Amino acid sequence: QVQLVESRGGLVQPGGSLRLSCAASGFMFSSYYMSWVRQGPGKGLEWVSSINSDDYTTYYGDSVKGRFTISRDNAKNTLYLQMNSLKPEDSAVYYCNARGVGTEYWGQGTQVTVSS
Repeated sequence: QVQLVESRGGLVQPGGSLRLSCAASGFMFSSYYMSWVRQGPGKGLEWVSSINSDDYTTYYGDSVKGRFTISRDNAKNTLYLQMNSLKPEDSAVYYCNARGVGTEYWGQGTQVTVSS
């Protein structure tokens, strides 16, 4: 059974930091291209960041570049997103996404709210 389970998000003050994790099981995590995608209130899905399965090359959306860091631990089957200098516009449900050849999986999402 495939599972992607994101850690609990939460309420963070502007300028604060938060680290999300996504625990994967039921598929070969190390072979999958992993991403974080978010959906703000009343908005569509927005791609945040991705990381290659083999060389760990990372990619970031312009809105988070320089503030967020994606990483993975293939030994632990876990994906991470370190979020720094958080802004109110980062408030969203954050989803973990796994893409392989002909397959794609999604986590259930975790709410991150940035507010004073």
